[in-house]
Amino acid sequence: MEKTYSLTAHYDEFQEVKYVSKYQSGTLPNSFALQLGAGAKKRRGGLPRWSRREVCLLSGLVFAAGLCVILTCMLVLKYLAAEGDSYCLEGCQEKKAFLRASRFLSANMDATIDPCQDFYSFACGGWLRRHGIPEDKLVYGTIGAIAEQNEAKLRALLSRPVRRRARASAERKVKEFFRSCLDRAEIDRLGPRPMLEVIGECGGWDAPPDRRDINELLYKTQGVYSAAVLFSLTVSLDERNTSRYVIRIDQDGLTLPERTLYLGQDEESEKILAAYRLFMERLLTLLGAEHVEQKAQEILQLEQHLANITVSEYDDVRRDVGSMYHKVTLAELQRITPTLKWKRLLDRIFHDNFSEEEEVVLLATDYMHKVSNLIRVTPSRILHNYMLWRIVVVLSEHLSTPFRDAIHELSKEMEGNEKQLEPGKICLSQANKHFGMALGALFVEEHFSSASKAKVQQLVEDIKYILDQRLDELDWMDEETRRAARAKFEVDEKTYFKNILNSIAFSIRLSVKKIRQEVDKSAWLLPPQALNAYYLPNKNQMVFPAGILQPTLYDPEFPQSLNYGGIGTIIGHELTHGYDDWGGQYDRHGNLVHWWTERSYSKFLKKAQCIVNLYDNFTVYNQRVNGKHTLGENIADMGGLKLAYYAYQKWVREHGPEHPLHHMKYTHDQLFFIAFAQNWCIKRRSQSIYLQVLTDKHAPEHYRVLGSVSQFEEFGRVFHCPKNSPMNPVHKCSVW
Repeated sequence: MEKTYSLTAHYDEFQEVKYVSKYQSGTLPNSFALQLGAGAKKRRGGLPRWSRREVCLLSGLVFAAGLCVILTCMLVLKYLAAEGDSYCLEGCQEKKAFLRASRFLSANMDATIDPCQDFYSFACGGWLRRHGIPEDKLVYGTIGAIAEQNEAKLRALLSRPVRRRARASAERKVKEFFRSCLDRAEIDRLGPRPMLEVIGECGGWDAPPDRRDINELLYKTQGVYSAAVLFSLTVSLDERNTSRYVIRIDQDGLTLPERTLYLGQDEESEKILAAYRLFMERLLTLLGAEHVEQKAQEILQLEQHLANITVSEYDDVRRDVGSMYHKVTLAELQRITPTLKWKRLLDRIFHDNFSEEEEVVLLATDYMHKVSNLIRVTPSRILHNYMLWRIVVVLSEHLSTPFRDAIHELSKEMEGNEKQLEPGKICLSQANKHFGMALGALFVEEHFSSASKAKVQQLVEDIKYILDQRLDELDWMDEETRRAARAKFEVDEKTYFKNILNSIAFSIRLSVKKIRQEVDKSAWLLPPQALNAYYLPNKNQMVFPAGILQPTLYDPEFPQSLNYGGIGTIIGHELTHGYDDWGGQYDRHGNLVHWWTERSYSKFLKKAQCIVNLYDNFTVYNQRVNGKHTLGENIADMGGLKLAYYAYQKWVREHGPEHPLHHMKYTHDQLFFIAFAQNWCIKRRSQSIYLQVLTDKHAPEHYRVLGSVSQFEEFGRVFHCPKNSPMNPVHKCSVW
């Protein structure tokens, strides 16, 4: 007879059920022959009759056994899955991450473009084709997408309930500040009143002669509202002795971002100047001023006089810190600018009693002499109104909707801004500005791991190691200069309107206290959530905030070729700033010291001139890129690319080749360069390009990429570019 099996036939304890049918002749398999009905006859042979109780008991045992088997199977499967997951950490997880990376890269690219003809369009063509510029932005790119992700994280943090409610709690303050900024109904209800109170405290428009005290108003503008008028007054590291702070005075006081915009040298600057004049009239009207057109014209003419005596940032004098630096006593400063009462001004701002021998650093001696003459010949009423206007410019963005609308109209005319930022974005920006470190603490706590920090630190060390090697290989640098250069990087890194006024006052107090304090070289210029990186020559300090160490610039699960090409080239860029035309004027301690030998410096300038000439030949919208103005950034771009590439080669030698990316035919060396270029996939509004070329020390993104890769011999080799093709010219410029 054929055997029949129950569901539990594999388990020994239920073997009595396994062959049920052999006991039941003439019955269905796996069944029991039950005699039903009252008239059933008593069995004469075989096993005794099963009682209802026994049947129920056996059924219960079978059910329990089945349940145990199911649970056991589930546990076994779960165990096997866990074992598989742990095995998959290095296999499956890597595949998932690599698949994400390949999708990101390939979506941004345009493989129909020859990389040896136009590498930027090859690497970014797909991104440029698929993305527009959001209405509320002037510029948008791959880094802008990271910024949006960071902003979303920060806004989520600010929206949570306050955990630390103590009066001094930084978390409470930043969240309450954010909410006060979002309360647009209250801000609109107040209208211009907060600003009118400030103007009234300063004497009002057209103050009568007996209330026009230029020195008193200078104290309020510089020492209360932090508005630069006629000149800037700051506390900073002494460039020649960075162990101490010093008061620094420099040219300043213009509202538009570049002096040439006041001079009407072309059609675009004339258009901007007309828009600025209209903006002045709108704000003056909102603030209840009389004779608005006359006031606007007089203030504008005074700013034009300042523009005429201001030295352009393009000028060689402004690039040579050593030639600008003049340390003078207060007595000497008083002789240079006799129309100002310096001791009285500084005593009030710094709550001190300075002697006539107190030294300050003057960075614009000739300018300050001319400012003194300008004060002497300008009617005091116009000077007074100009100073009030500068305070209005600083504070008007924090006022009601009509003021914000006027600011937007000017921005639209200057740069093409189509739509105002929504209040949430504005308020996040202000929270970053006024409570940056408090917000940064919340950001780092939730969105930055110590593991990420450790990996990036290793990446930095690899790049610094390569820089050390490169210094040995430079045939134009002699040994004395090489020793000084090497020593340099071996250094350890270490109600709403009222809220704004309180924050400004607090910042001023912190600043003025520094003048008698020891220098803290570990202090950061930017908060941790900032999407930026920077090099401070007077601290010889590189900083990479957590905000920039985010995907896709840096992803610990991505191939290292992409991390070295992404964040690695930015790290290399900042490191190279220590050796460009600006950072190269500071020594390892951040002091303004000429550490080059004349022979090496002469060769450096010759090599730098090659880069100036290269970028001078680039044009965008019929504007020529200024190779001299962008020199420092171009040197850093080119040097950073080389350092990061050779650092990646070091990583490969130590860890072995990486697995290829799925569905991509490119080697990891090629992917390194693609990742570098995709840092700079960016679109700008055409109006904003005029100001970018005029004021930005970075070249337009297209040329940041083309200028860097075309001058690096390894790029031509990796992409097999023919000699003298656009991306592989025979004659190349190289400094580092």
